[in-house]
Amino acid sequence: MKDGICRRRPWQGRTGDAGRLRRDLEKKMEEKLGVGIDIGSTCAKTVVTDANGEILRRSLRPTGWSSVETAQTIQEELAADGITADNARFVATGYGRISVPFADKCVTEISCHARGAVRLFGSQELNVIDIGGQDTKLIVISGGAVTEFVMNDKCSAGTGRFLEVMANTLAVRPEELCRMAASGSDTRISSLCTVFAESEVINLIGRGTSRENIAFAVVDSIAQKVKTQAGRVRFHSGPVCLTGGLCDFPFVTERLASAFGRPVVTSPAARYAGAYGAALIAAGLKG
Repeated sequence: MKDGICRRRPWQGRTGDAGRLRRDLEKKMEEKLGVGIDIGSTCAKTVVTDANGEILRRSLRPTGWSSVETAQTIQEELAADGITADNARFVATGYGRISVPFADKCVTEISCHARGAVRLFGSQELNVIDIGGQDTKLIVISGGAVTEFVMNDKCSAGTGRFLEVMANTLAVRPEELCRMAASGSDTRISSLCTVFAESEVINLIGRGTSRENIAFAVVDSIAQKVKTQAGRVRFHSGPVCLTGGLCDFPFVTERLASAFGRPVVTSPAARYAGAYGAALIAAGLKG
């Protein structure tokens, strides 16, 4: 299974035994699949699970300008693979969850990210940092349930959007900025506001500061912003895990670990935590 939009039917595996794989999938469909759709501000994630919560398929696409059109495209692609209301239940989450008219239920991001993180990281005791395109969520989970959370949705500092703006200022892509940052050091951005921080970056460029050092300052600024936000909740001694789009960038995880003074764990699958949690909830729906 590859990340990205799935372009082959789930039963067309690499083994060549298409008939066996198709029968297996059809059997799982009889048990009702769970489909989680997380429409975020930047990307829309879809996860399909069997009745036991095992991932059968996951996909990622830009949300684009219209969440409604994105949801419709997702529905059409699922239907092309035989995944419909006849054999699946659908749960939508994310800021665009109300744009999914075929969803059986809409669930908040906090609940879905917590559910997905518990399953992905195999622990009932977690401190979750979810850095999205427009907001950052900090979720404390004890006994598998959310006990505290805080969301920064009023300012883009410390979010994926902040990273994108700064990358544009440096004329690089966000992933390139993070790679450059790993070679930088000893530079700070003091402003927490994205607009003022961008002005600081422009001034650093004008003073001849290397792009590597500026990139370091950008990533470190995100980590420090998240650490400040964490002062509004009480992280316990359990693992700290990173979900969201920035989990693909190792240096972000490294700077978060430095800011928190403890390890931060993540994985490529953690980007799908919200959609996975929604799919797990969907798999438990009756009907």
